[in-house]
Amino acid sequence: MILRDEVNKVGGFKNLDFLAKQVVEGFISGKHKSPFHGFSAEFAEHKIYNPGESTRHIDWKLFAKTDKLYTKRYDDETNLRCHIIIDNSSSMHFPELKTQSIDRLNKIGFTALASASLMHMFKKQRDAVGLSIYSNTYNFYAQEKGSERHHNMLLNKLDDLLTTVPKKQQTDTYKYLHLIAEKIHRRSLIFVFTDLFQTTASEEELFEALRHLKHNKHEVVLFHVTDKTKELDFDFSNTPKRYVDLETGEEIDLYADQIKETYQETIKNYFNNFKLKCGQNKIKYVLADVNQNFDNILATYLVERQKIK
Repeated sequence: MILRDEVNKVGGFKNLDFLAKQVVEGFISGKHKSPFHGFSAEFAEHKIYNPGESTRHIDWKLFAKTDKLYTKRYDDETNLRCHIIIDNSSSMHFPELKTQSIDRLNKIGFTALASASLMHMFKKQRDAVGLSIYSNTYNFYAQEKGSERHHNMLLNKLDDLLTTVPKKQQTDTYKYLHLIAEKIHRRSLIFVFTDLFQTTASEEELFEALRHLKHNKHEVVLFHVTDKTKELDFDFSNTPKRYVDLETGEEIDLYADQIKETYQETIKNYFNNFKLKCGQNKIKYVLADVNQNFDNILATYLVERQKIK
């Protein structure tokens, strides 16, 4: 539980569910539609109805036009279990914004809208979804379900992420990934949203936890959420600024150009090595830049879904 004096209240999205539907509809109607016609919102083709088959998928509108019975054949009606894991530490609320919009998101805003969009896809695919949220504590857990009531409850939890900003809140990602791994028993497709910034755990401890998530033959996707322009490229004007660590409160005054080259090299090596280790451990690594759209997130789901059928 986050104490009241440890948070700031800010504005979130006016309608997260509506925005998520827009994101998904734009994705499906765009260039990605044809490779993924297995997406159950659209049927693949018609076939002639054979006596004795279920009448569930008969296209009655087509029958009225042709006087012949056809059924809609779907490429994939397999129900899966999916679980979304969200890092809600203070660094995930960078950059600090008073309001969120689809054109201007911080890391937690991007994560919330990406998660809501995935949930909309899960709903159309009849996949069950669960949610875990952690920071310096294990804030929230819901097991995988597919009901409308469950879907709305998870949307409300995502909304809460946008309106409550934790102050100086660190996290031990590896610790909570271990706890979450123990809760997910049936084979699932697991999505982890985190910026990978930690102040305590080592890289090896984090990978040990990610490997734990893969037990029971789970498929794991790591979405590395970042503001690429600021956090990877360190694109700041060369004027004196005070840089503040959102999780520890530590401050440093400097000109950006004093450390830019060294910073870029260090951060590039760190995350390239992390990406390499993900590949070695059969964990899907996806860079999720808050300045880009959500096509890569949704396409990743459809591709990874095929591995777990």
